[in-house]
This record gives sequence, C-alpha cells and structure tokens, in this order.
Amino acid sequence: MPASTFVKVNKHYQITIPADARRHLGIKSGDRLLVHIQDGMMLLIREPENYTAAMAGLLKEVWNGVDAPDYIDQERKPGPLSQLVDDFPDN
Repeated sequence: MPASTFVKVNKHYQITIPADARRHLGIKSGDRLLVHIQDGMMLLIREPENYTAAMAGLLKEVWNGVDAPDYIDQERKPGPLSQLVDDFPDN
C-alpha cells in the first residue's frame, strides 16, 4: 500500500478510509479514531485497547543518561523554601 492516497470528502463531510489502509492498520467497523490536528495536518489515530500498553516507553529518551532513583531522591530532598515554610507561624 502506498504511504499516501487521496480520499474525497462527501457532502456530509465524511471520508472513507481506503480498504488497504484499514487492513494494514487493523481498523474495523465500530472502532473509535482520535482526530488530531497538528502542524496543519489531520491525523487519525485508532483508540488503543489498552492505554497503559500503548503509552509504555513514551518519552523514554528523557531519562537517557539519568539514574532515575537518584533523580527522585534529589527531588524529594527539602529545598530552600522548606525552611521558610517551617518558620511560618500557624494561624
């Protein structure tokens, strides 16, 4: 299947997803698709059956070269404002 193909919008503003695309992506009648507009493009994304599995590994590059447990320990340490909060009189 070619990566791109043209479809026509009908008078009800509907399109038909080409059969090759449906087969390739496993889209079936009744499936829900997310319509996402990005950079002047419309993306159709099939709703995942399992959101946890679909999101596993997203943004993993953020943690490249970072020891996650050390990072979390550093974030949990009291910061400079913690002393101000401790010194603030209770009402």
